[in-house]
Amino acid sequence: MPLTPRPLHRLFAAELGGIDLRVVPDDDTVAGVVAAMDKYAVGVVRHDTPPTDEQHIAFSLKLGPVEDRPVLAMAGVAPDRVRIPRYEIVDQSNLDETGSIFGDDDRRLAFKRANRLWHTDISFHPVRATYSLLAAHALPPDSPPTEFADMRAAWDALSDPMKARIDGLEAEHSYWYSRVAGGGPPATAEEIASRPPARHPLVHVRGGRRGLYLASHASGIVGWPADEGRALLDELLAFATRPEFVYAHDWRLGDVVIWDNLATMHRARPFDDRRHVRDVRRTTCREVRPGAATAIPGF
Repeated sequence: MPLTPRPLHRLFAAELGGIDLRVVPDDDTVAGVVAAMDKYAVGVVRHDTPPTDEQHIAFSLKLGPVEDRPVLAMAGVAPDRVRIPRYEIVDQSNLDETGSIFGDDDRRLAFKRANRLWHTDISFHPVRATYSLLAAHALPPDSPPTEFADMRAAWDALSDPMKARIDGLEAEHSYWYSRVAGGGPPATAEEIASRPPARHPLVHVRGGRRGLYLASHASGIVGWPADEGRALLDELLAFATRPEFVYAHDWRLGDVVIWDNLATMHRARPFDDRRHVRDVRRTTCREVRPGAATAIPGF
């Protein structure tokens, strides 16, 4: 069955019919997914049951190199304290390594709540994320949506003076900045050393279109006074997340949502994470394999 996109928003996002992420795709299917993502930036694939972790990883590897190692260290959390023993799977649940809901004093829960801020995955790393694929394994009652914002449409809508003002600027991105901004505890020296800030252009080209590259990880503008840089980022963030640029995805069990981190931002919405389980699992493709010297063809 050919891939058939069905638009979900007037600007971006589509349900991708005709594919099953539980099956390793052939080259034509991969090309179709990439073409759809260049156009829509967010793709929703419905399943009656979610893919296994192995199926999830296998499909993702067809879209680019997948992160397969920890990208940072968290104080007091040993690397082997994981619920899912595959580093390719980013566990975005509210469950600890025993499968129990995190306790109130668990540092990991405090940091995870910062995902409720607008962000793009792994912008705090020199090697940026391309596609993320998030699978729903268990959802809370009245499951809240995940919201996505179209950064290419936001760029198109900016005034010409603002475009001229920001083109060529760089922003500094820090994981620890966003975690504290989201209500988490201050980062330790060990944590900061494990993942220092990264710098990226504020405006770039993705899928043949210019777009903003923003995130809650972005702490300031390189070379600008801190207060001026923060004010500009806040202004752009508010503009780029106006309702006309936002698609809210209402989850169903088995859904896999694919998004392009270089064309969108996203945020989780709050739920009672001390009472109800939300088990969602993510793979993250990268521009290049971290440590590689050249880009992977097609990315």
